[in-house]
Amino acid sequence: MIKDITIGQYVPGNSFVHKLDPRVKILISLVYIVDLFLVNNFKGYVFIIFFTFAAIYISKVPFSYIYKGLKPIFILVVITALLNLLMTGGTNPPLYHWKFITIYREGVSIAVFMVLRLVFLIIGTSLLTLTTSPIELTDGIEKLLNPFKKIGVPAHELAMMMTIALRFIPTLMDETDKIMKAQMARGADFESGNLVHRAKSLIPILVPLFISSFRRADELAMAMEARCYRGGEGRTRMKQLKLSNKDFTAVVCVTLLVAISVWSRMWK
Repeated sequence: MIKDITIGQYVPGNSFVHKLDPRVKILISLVYIVDLFLVNNFKGYVFIIFFTFAAIYISKVPFSYIYKGLKPIFILVVITALLNLLMTGGTNPPLYHWKFITIYREGVSIAVFMVLRLVFLIIGTSLLTLTTSPIELTDGIEKLLNPFKKIGVPAHELAMMMTIALRFIPTLMDETDKIMKAQMARGADFESGNLVHRAKSLIPILVPLFISSFRRADELAMAMEARCYRGGEGRTRMKQLKLSNKDFTAVVCVTLLVAISVWSRMWK
């Protein structure tokens, strides 16, 4: 399960999506997230589903990566569906009733709607990191934050911290998996017992994980200092970010998606 987390992973490629400017991809991802909450009916989600799968197809990212990214949130999706299904009332006669369980058509509709929103939220954000290298992501975030330097926002430092955090998610997950296997080989049990017992059984994992994380952070700091890293002041880049026709095409496609989503809200 831990190895299924794809946040922070990058899949090298030469597709249309890979070649987009990282600034454009970050902004498109933000607009995509807003669009998910803008749509309020299933008709609008038809266009979002088409746009999302078209982006996955064009990016040439194996669908197995997308599926792996959804597996860790399966329990969250089920809980979300059940809460909306069981706690939503309705004006129409119930579809099912047994003791204290009553299911209405409105509950089914909202449950499916929320599951779609959550699933495509994960897919959209995962596609950003899967098609953008950490260096490009850092440059893109920094460029977008540059206007805020005038009010004292440390754009380069914030971009570096966010990118390092994303970059080390897969590393920490792999480290956690190794520690769990090592503890299980020594007879540790992480599945049986009540909630308190399971929480206590995590201590043999958390302690070495924290130690490993601090050691990696110290090694990273020493490596950056050895390379005379002094922040973003006066720093140059080998590859300069430039907008191309591909970026304008992507912006037009997302603008059309937002326009259709707004139109779908008024489409009864």
